[in-house]
Parts: sequence; structure tokens; C-alpha cells
Amino acid sequence: MTTQQILTSARAAWPALMQADTQTKNRALLSMADCLEARTDSILSANETDVENAREHISPVMLDRLRLNRQRVADMADGIRQVAALPDPVGKVLRRSERPNGLVLEKTAVPMGVIAIIYESRPNVTSDAAALAVKSGNACVLRGGREAFHSANAITQALQEGLVQAGLPAQLVQLVQDPSRASANELMTAVGQIDLLIPRGGAGLIRACTENAKVPCIQTGTGICHIYVDESADFDKALNIVENAKASRPSVCNAAEVCLVHQAIADRFLPVLKQRLVDARLSAGKTPVELRLDVRSAAIISGTPAGCDDFDTEFLDYILAVKVVNDVDEAIAHIARHSTGHSEAILTQSQENAGKFSRNVDSAAVYINASTRFTDGGEFGLGCEMGISTQKLHARGPMGLEELTTYKYIIHGDGQIR
Repeated sequence: MTTQQILTSARAAWPALMQADTQTKNRALLSMADCLEARTDSILSANETDVENAREHISPVMLDRLRLNRQRVADMADGIRQVAALPDPVGKVLRRSERPNGLVLEKTAVPMGVIAIIYESRPNVTSDAAALAVKSGNACVLRGGREAFHSANAITQALQEGLVQAGLPAQLVQLVQDPSRASANELMTAVGQIDLLIPRGGAGLIRACTENAKVPCIQTGTGICHIYVDESADFDKALNIVENAKASRPSVCNAAEVCLVHQAIADRFLPVLKQRLVDARLSAGKTPVELRLDVRSAAIISGTPAGCDDFDTEFLDYILAVKVVNDVDEAIAHIARHSTGHSEAILTQSQENAGKFSRNVDSAAVYINASTRFTDGGEFGLGCEMGISTQKLHARGPMGLEELTTYKYIIHGDGQIR
């Protein structure tokens, strides 16, 4: 099918889901999860094709992001089941008021309609997005990256099989068959056919969508996440948090890219940070983290001198930019200049500095003594996520079911006229 045909059929299929009750949607989701697991072998075969095709074109870290195995497929199915277990946001009365003339106003959550998602080389986004869309009463049109096309196609076919088994149209979840830029442009300009466009990927994709989209668009994804190690930080906890935030999965948007260290502890903390992230990881056979150091950091430990763009780069790799700052105020100012508004953390035992940091850092998620890796729909109790919104209108942070609804006013009267 052409992209235009997919959009037309998604719009035509949507009323069946809009009218479905919670039980029907949950039955569809559980069926989708079962079919996903039943098709594990075909999904893994398709994924192996993608991995082999991409092996010489993307980094090992990004290749791991692309690769599926049986556990990852099982996790995807479990994610769908978790969404099924969540409360249905549709029909929820957000606010109720009664006017002096007796009219009763109910601000009520309703589905968006048709949601399009443009994403890159993460196959699990296919099932996460579809699950959230179905539960929130929306048809979804998926446009994955070229590197993951065969995987996404196999996953989509399994999800469609589950929809049909539950008595709903397969066209509620569709994958655009053209992974070229032309199809992305079609989605960006599909006025009247797409109610919400969600780009989920790197800075280039986000920029293309925000600059060219003629349909409503939510900016998500790009994460230049900072960790500030304050002078009162507990070193053991700080080392654990920084390593987790940087190295547990560096290819995701909630991984830390910058570490700021208070000058009062830099002479003591930076050597143990290098020991943990570089030397100890090498000794353990793990990938070491390359430290990109500002002038003050480089005077204390060895590493790579930071370039002019290193504090404005989402590395998505085992690379961490490091800078010594005078105090919490300089850390806040640095974040204000360089952050993408995703996730930032302060590691401190000072309640005063924690409060100042959390009040003045203007990002979607601000952590006190915890890893930025928790910025995730599942970790926030949302089941999974459609993406991490780094804007402020409508949705901010992990986008779950509620963020995929809008609202309308339902007004109950008894003959009132104006």
C-alpha cells in the first residue's frame, strides 16, 4: 500500500476503536501480545536480516539497539500486557462543574484520532507505540527507519493478527512501507488525516519534523542529559549513578552525556571517576568510557580534550563530556545553555542545593540523587512510552496513555437557553 492509502485506511478504521469499550481494547492488547510471542521466530529472522544489512553502517552500540533476541521479544509482549492492565484514560472526567443556570459541564478525555510516529532503529518502539495507541483509542501509522524495516514489518504483522483475532480492523496499526524521506514528508504534511505526529529519534529527525510539519507535532527524544556532582555528594553513590547513567545503555536518550563536578571535590572525585569508568571497565573486559575533558578537568586526569561541540552533542555512545564548575549556580547556568530539556540530575547531600537545582533547572525530569536512566514510561508506571517530550505544551516527559488523549466538553442541560 502507498502511504496515502495507509492514511486513508487508518482514518476509516479508527471509528471501530473509538467506539470500543475498555474490555474490547484490553482483549485486543492481550491478543496482540500473544501473537507477538507466537511469531517470535519470524520476528527474529527478520531482525537478523536487518542486523546483517546494518552491521557495516552503524556503530556497535547502535547495532545492539537494533538487535532483538527471545528475551527482548518477550519483554515487548509483557509491555503490551502491562498497558492492558492500566486504567483506560478515555471517558475519564477531568473536571466537572455546575453553572448557576444549572448546566453541568464535564471536561472529558477522548482519543486524538490518528497518530503517526516516525522513529529510527529501535524495533521495540513498534509494539510500544501500537499498544499505547490502541489502549488510548487511537489508530496509529508507524514509519520506522530503514535499518529496522524488516523487524518492524514482522512485528506489525503479528500485532495486526492480534487485532483481527479480537474483532478489530488490522488497519488500526500499520507500518509505512516506504522508509524513504518522501514518506516522512507525506506524514508531516498530511493535514486532515493525521491528528498528531510524534517524531522519536535523533536531533536531525526532530529538527526536520519541527521545521516542516504542517500537522500538530510533539518534539521528543534528543537528550543531552547532565549529572552535576555537588561538593557534598556521597562518592560511592555518585560513582554508581554516573556509571549507570552513562554506561548501562549509552544508545538511549536518557543516558547521561555530560558530567559537571564541583571544583571543591574535583581533585578527589575525578581520579576515582576515571578509575571507575575507564580503568576498572577495561580490567573487567567492558567497554571503557572516553572522557572528553574541559581545561580544568584535563589538569587533573588524562583523557581526550573536549572539542567546541562536545558539550552540545548527544553522543549515544561510551563518551562522556566532563567539566569542572565553581558551584551549583554555574552548573545550573551551564545546563541552561546546553541542555535539550530532557533529564538532569544533582548528586548532593545539601537540601539547599537540591532545592535550588530542582527549582531552576528547566527540564522535563529533574533528579536528586538518582540516575537519569529512570526517565522512561515503564519506570514512571506508564507501562511503556510513546516517547519523551522535551517541549512544554500538551505533554512533557514520558508520554503515556493520558498524553495520547485530548478532551472535549460534554454539557448536560434541562432546557436551558441563552
